[in-house]
Amino acid sequence: MKEPFVITVGRQFGSGGRELGKALADSLGIAYYDKELLVESAKLAGVNPEFFKKKDERFPTFLQGLFSFSMGVTPMCYYTGASSITDDGLYKSISDFLLHTATEKSFVVVGRSSDYILREHPRCVNLFIHAPMHECVRRIMDRNDAIDEAKAEAMARKTNKWRADYYNFFTDKTWGDAKSYDLTIDSSHLPMEKNVELVKAYLRLRGFIE
Repeated sequence: MKEPFVITVGRQFGSGGRELGKALADSLGIAYYDKELLVESAKLAGVNPEFFKKKDERFPTFLQGLFSFSMGVTPMCYYTGASSITDDGLYKSISDFLLHTATEKSFVVVGRSSDYILREHPRCVNLFIHAPMHECVRRIMDRNDAIDEAKAEAMARKTNKWRADYYNFFTDKTWGDAKSYDLTIDSSHLPMEKNVELVKAYLRLRGFIE
């Protein structure tokens, strides 16, 4: 058996990153964590999972509700081990769960700055999935036919800002910057199954799969 590996998936809202992550996990026969990650981390912290869901990947609301901080803090200060949910309990619980699970099995994880949390893992591939705004809007509208084009675009821009602010605060990298990832993929160029095959080809070249 090969050593466990991890695929992290950063994504623009509406780009299909979640769909790609789930399809990759299914194709590879490995675990998948997205919303499930919040439930497992909540168990670890002894907190109601609904609390985690309300705070998921959000800044500054997330910080205003959980932190007391001053200018000049560094991302690393949130790995210092504070156990109280009033400090960095949410982020630390997610970190602890991912770091522990990565030693036991292979999995795909979507979002939550997981690429930074697992930055020391020797067998980790970090993806960022993006698409032109009109493609993201189309996908959002396909998921919810009650949303019009203007609302879908506003939702995408707002969610992307939340994710970027969250990621940029907790890491020393820039959300969506190609330098922060191993592969950045415009999901609009290929059908989703072909995007899956593209990532699998990369994994084979890296020696992670046969």
